Amino acid sequence: MKTTGKWFTIGLVSSWYTSNIGVLLLNKYLLSNYGFKYPIFLTMCHMTACSLLSYIAIVWMKLVPLQTVRSRAQFLKISALSLVFCTSVVSGNVSLRYLPVSFTQAIGSTTPFFTAVFAYLMTVKREAWLTYAALIPVVTGVVIASGGEPSFHLFGFIMCVGATAARALKSVLQGILLSSEGEKLNSMNLLLYMAPVAVVFLLPATLIMEENVVGITVALARDDIKIIWYLLFNSALAYCVNLTNFLVTKHTSALTLQVLGNAKGAVAVVVSILIFRNPVSITGMLGYLLTVIGVVLYSEAKKRSK
Repeated sequence: MKTTGKWFTIGLVSSWYTSNIGVLLLNKYLLSNYGFKYPIFLTMCHMTACSLLSYIAIVWMKLVPLQTVRSRAQFLKISALSLVFCTSVVSGNVSLRYLPVSFTQAIGSTTPFFTAVFAYLMTVKREAWLTYAALIPVVTGVVIASGGEPSFHLFGFIMCVGATAARALKSVLQGILLSSEGEKLNSMNLLLYMAPVAVVFLLPATLIMEENVVGITVALARDDIKIIWYLLFNSALAYCVNLTNFLVTKHTSALTLQVLGNAKGAVAVVVSILIFRNPVSITGMLGYLLTVIGVVLYSEAKKRSK
C-alpha cells in the first residue's frame, strides 16, 4: 500500500514538473522561435481551456466538491484577483518573446521579495529581521544575473519583473480578499470562477491590441496546421499546470512543496538551455544560484519565525 502511494506521489510530481516546464518551453517556442507574436491571444486560449476543463473536472467529473460564489461582493473580489492574474500571465508571456527562459526563471525567483513588500504595504505585516535579511541574496542574485545576461532586453526585463510582482500581489490579495471562512475557495474552484472572468478581460484587449489575430492564425494554419495543435495542446497543458499543482499541494507536505518548487526552477533552466541553446555566462549562472540560495534561506527563516 505504501509502495503504491509512493509511486502515485512520484507520478504526480513528475506530471507537475512536466506540465509546468512543458507549458513554459512551448510558450517560449511559440512566441519567440515559431514567430507567433500574440501573447494576449495565447493567454486567452489558456484561460478559455481552463474555463472549460475546470467545469468538466468539477461539475461533471466531481474531482473536487463545487464551492459556490455566495455574494456579489465575493464575485467582485474574484474579478479583481482575475485581473491581477491576467496581468501576471500576459506580462510573463510578453517577456518570453524577448528573454531566454533561464533568465525569466531567475527573475521569477524573486517572488518572495515582492510578496514580503506587498504584505508589509497592504497588511502592515512585519516579518522577523532574519526573514528580510534572507531577501538580500534573492535581489542581489538577480542584479548579478542581469549584468551577466548575454541576451538582456530592457523591455522584456520590465515585463518579467511586472509579471513576478503581479503574481506576488495576487497571493497577498487572495489572503486579504478571501480571508473569511465563508469566502475561502480552494485553487481549483478559484480557477473555475477566475478563468471565465479573465477571458472577458482578455477578449477586448486581444481585439484592440492584437488586431485580426484570429484571421492571422487561420492564415498560418493554412500553411502549417501544426499551429492549431500547438495552441490546443499548450492550452490544455496550462490547465494541467493548475490541476497538478493542486494535487501535489494536497498530497505532499508544505516543506516538500517548497523544496520541489525551488528545484523545478533549476530543472526548467537546465532543460531550456539544452533545448534552445541560448548563450549563458558564468556570472549569470552564479547570480541565479545566489537567488535560489536566497529563496531557500527565506523559506527556512519564515518557517523558524512561525
